[in-house]
Amino acid sequence: MELRKTFQFEAAHLLPHLPKSHKCRRLHGHSFKVEIVVAGPCDEKLGWLMDYADISAAFQPIWKKLDHFYLNEIPGLENPTSENVALWIWKKLKPKLPLLTEVVVAETCTARAIYRGK
Repeated sequence: MELRKTFQFEAAHLLPHLPKSHKCRRLHGHSFKVEIVVAGPCDEKLGWLMDYADISAAFQPIWKKLDHFYLNEIPGLENPTSENVALWIWKKLKPKLPLLTEVVVAETCTARAIYRGK
């Protein structure tokens, strides 16, 4: 069974390693959407994999570090591409959420990065 829980945060960033002429090198913001995916067998008695509230509780401290902040100033996100944000979230979340299988970070409606870590 697989569960997906979506969260949103607002944040500003710039991508410092791009040429100065690239639009993403300039300071800008996004309404980021993050999808947290867990997978495993359902508990036969409860009939579910896990409580969605447990996913929310695990992600909440991470969300507080991201929402309405300048991502470049967060340790580990000096180059906050969607790919790097997904990996950063994975590293913070996996110890709290062992069933984690995927982190999706969308910076627009049509552009997203998916990390399926180890």
